Amino acid sequence: MARENAGWGYRRIQGELLKLGHQVAASTVRRVLKRLRIPPSPRRDTDTSWRQFLRTQTASLMACDLFHVDCAVTLKRVHVFFVIEVATRYVHILGTTTNPDGAWTTQQARNLLMDLGDRANDFRFLIRDRAGQFTTSFDAVLAAAGIKVVRIPPPCPRANCYAERFVGTIRREATDRLLIINEHHLRTVLDHYAAHYNHRRPHRALQLSPPRPDHPIPEPGYTSTRRRPVLGGLTNEHEPIAA
Repeated sequence: MARENAGWGYRRIQGELLKLGHQVAASTVRRVLKRLRIPPSPRRDTDTSWRQFLRTQTASLMACDLFHVDCAVTLKRVHVFFVIEVATRYVHILGTTTNPDGAWTTQQARNLLMDLGDRANDFRFLIRDRAGQFTTSFDAVLAAAGIKVVRIPPPCPRANCYAERFVGTIRREATDRLLIINEHHLRTVLDHYAAHYNHRRPHRALQLSPPRPDHPIPEPGYTSTRRRPVLGGLTNEHEPIAA
């Protein structure tokens, strides 16, 4: 109870135990916590780890990052900027460029706020790394919308684990398995994959549901399915067919 509720003191824990049928003195609670080297509240409340912060703020948290794709014909390196909503795993592919400077990333912050619309008020934090493309103007655009930018420690990509996980996923399932011709071709691939990722692809963190399903879960009784290729059959979606 003390670890899961950092603000609970000895008396509060004593009361919760009483509700569960355990009559324990507050001094006993203090003695047990001391033996386990768990500090008392409120000192325990100030010892918040990064993992606890992420877990507590999940519903109001976003993460962003850039990854690059090398084009096979134009021989250009194209950078992709995206933002992921941590609670739902919904991904916004905001833009591509061969020159990801500060002005460009600032415009992507504006694009994000336009994509979110009224939902921007639901978010309080955006996690980003310390890359030079993220300037003070990028942070200022989000701050004006009430979203605080949280920079991860250098160098610690695991602190931005949700964004890093998406980069690995899209590389394994799409960009590393295709010859990308040019930037226009890349944008087409990203659009198709983002639609699949957001609306059809099951996610383990969401109990194998997509972030925003665009089809209801069918009732049992279907005897056959129909395969719908995505990205030319690179991956597939399967839909039930009524008997």
